[in-house]
Amino acid sequence: MATVSATCLRFQPLFSQSNKSSQAAASLKPVSVGWTKNNGFPSLKASRFRVSCAAKPETVEKVIEIVRKQLALTPETELTNESKFAALGADSLDTVEIVMALEEEFDISVEEESSQNITTVREAADMIDKLVQKKAEGGS
Repeated sequence: MATVSATCLRFQPLFSQSNKSSQAAASLKPVSVGWTKNNGFPSLKASRFRVSCAAKPETVEKVIEIVRKQLALTPETELTNESKFAALGADSLDTVEIVMALEEEFDISVEEESSQNITTVREAADMIDKLVQKKAEGGS
């Protein structure tokens, strides 16, 4: 059996609200591909596959600030880019209010379809960066 192995390196920003600094953490994911004469087709084995945009750190920090304010969270409540609005106690009305605050802060307009798909800080920040970039390129 022939085997090909590779390693995937992924950088993910970590944010600390207390000192407003950001760091990068890396994770290694081994991926192996193998095939034998018996099946004739290669197989890919990986623990998970994920494609994601990386929002600007300042966008993520601003989203965290707005979420904290809209949900009246204490400074001790830990918020990261993976924080889920529902886990923080947000209902659908809270989510709508968060989206409205984000629209006002970033001077963007979020379609209702898109706003219903926002469940985490990262999703909100990725969407904001995409809409800001689109606006800057001249597409309202």
